[in-house]
Amino acid sequence: MHSINICYLSWPATSAYTSRCDHCETAHTCKCIWEGTGLALNQRRVVLIAGAVVGALSVVLAVAGNPANMGICVACFIRDIAGGLGLHRAEVVQYLRPEVPGFIIGSMLAALAAGEFRARGGSSPVIRFVLGFFVMIGALVFLGCPLRMVLRLAGGDLNAACGILGFTAGIWAGASLLRRGFTLGRSARMGVGNAMALPALSLFLLVLVIVAPTFVFASSTGPGSARAPILWALAAGLVVGALAQRSRLCLAGGIRDLILIRDPHLFSGFAAIFVVALVLNVISGRFRLGFAGQPVAHTDWLWNFLGMATVGLGAALLGGCPLRQCILAGEGDADAAMAFLGMLVGAAFAHNWGITSSPAGPTANGKAATVVALVVMAIIAYMGIEASGKSNKQRTTGEA
Repeated sequence: MHSINICYLSWPATSAYTSRCDHCETAHTCKCIWEGTGLALNQRRVVLIAGAVVGALSVVLAVAGNPANMGICVACFIRDIAGGLGLHRAEVVQYLRPEVPGFIIGSMLAALAAGEFRARGGSSPVIRFVLGFFVMIGALVFLGCPLRMVLRLAGGDLNAACGILGFTAGIWAGASLLRRGFTLGRSARMGVGNAMALPALSLFLLVLVIVAPTFVFASSTGPGSARAPILWALAAGLVVGALAQRSRLCLAGGIRDLILIRDPHLFSGFAAIFVVALVLNVISGRFRLGFAGQPVAHTDWLWNFLGMATVGLGAALLGGCPLRQCILAGEGDADAAMAFLGMLVGAAFAHNWGITSSPAGPTANGKAATVVALVVMAIIAYMGIEASGKSNKQRTTGEA
C-alpha cells in the first residue's frame, strides 16, 4: 500500500491486515486499512487522552517545584541526569530526575501488560548513538526538547514559535529523505538482556535518587535545584511512560505523518498537550505572553529555529522524538536505548564544551556545533539513501 520505506511503529498492530515493516521486520497495521474502522476512532481517543494528561501533568509538576515552563522536558532532564552522575560539572543543572526513569519503566510495564515487549536491535546502533548525540546538541541550543517547546508556547513564550517552525522544517527535510529511501536498516530479535539494560539502569538511577549517596551531584541553585517531590515526579513519569506507550504519542511523528500521509492522528496529541497546558497556565496565573524575560529561554530567533531544526531532522531520521526514544527503549528496542545513551553523552559534551545556550543567548561553540550537527546528519542521510538504493538494486537483480 505504501511506497515510502519507513517504520510505522506509531500504528498498533491490532487489525486483520498488517504490512511488514522494512525497518524492523515486524508486522504493523497498515494505516490505510484500519483508518476506516472503529479502531481508528478508539486510538484517536487514546492519543487525545494521553496528550491531555501529559499537558496537565506538565503544569502540575511545574507548580509542584519543577522549573517554570519545564514541568516535563526530556532533553533538560537527561541533561540534569548527566550532571547528577558527574558527566558534566555545570553546578546549576545537576539532579537525577525521577521522571526519565519513570518514562522508561512505565513504558516497559505497559508493553509487558499488552504483550508488546519485544527485544530487538541491530539497526545501525552506532549511527543512532550519533544522531541522539546531535539531537541533544540542537535541543540545548534551543533550550528544550519538542515537548518543552510546546509547553513554552503554552506558557506564553513566543520564542518557542521560532522553534516550532524550525522543528517542522527539520521534520519536512527528514520526511523528504524518507521518501527518497533513507533507512537505518532492519532490526532483528535479540536476547532479553539487551532489551533490559536501559530499564535496569533506570531502576538503578531511582535507587540513587532515594538513597542520595555523596558521590551523586545535586544542584543547590538554578534549574537543577527546582524539583517536584520525588514521588510526584516518579508517579508522573510512570503515567506518561505508560500512556505514551499505549498511544504511540510522538511529537515528531505527528508532524511527520501530516507531511507523509496527510494524517492528523498523532498530531492531535501534540495539540492536546498545548491546549490543556495553556488553559491550566491561564487559570493558575502562570501564562505570560512575550519574547523577553521568559524562564530558561533566549530570544535569538535564528538559533532557536536552527536548534530545533536539528532536533526535527534527527528525530525524523531516528523515527521519533526524545520522548519516543525513551518509550521505545522501554518496549525492548535496544536501538532506541543507543539513541538515549547518545543524548546522555551529548548533554555532557554540550556543557563541558560550552555548547549549551543560556538566557543570554547561544554561544559561539553552540552555533558551530549546530552547523556541524546538520552537516553530519546530511552525510548520514546520504549514506542511508545510497545503501538503500544498492540493497533494492541487489534485491531486484536477485529476483530477476
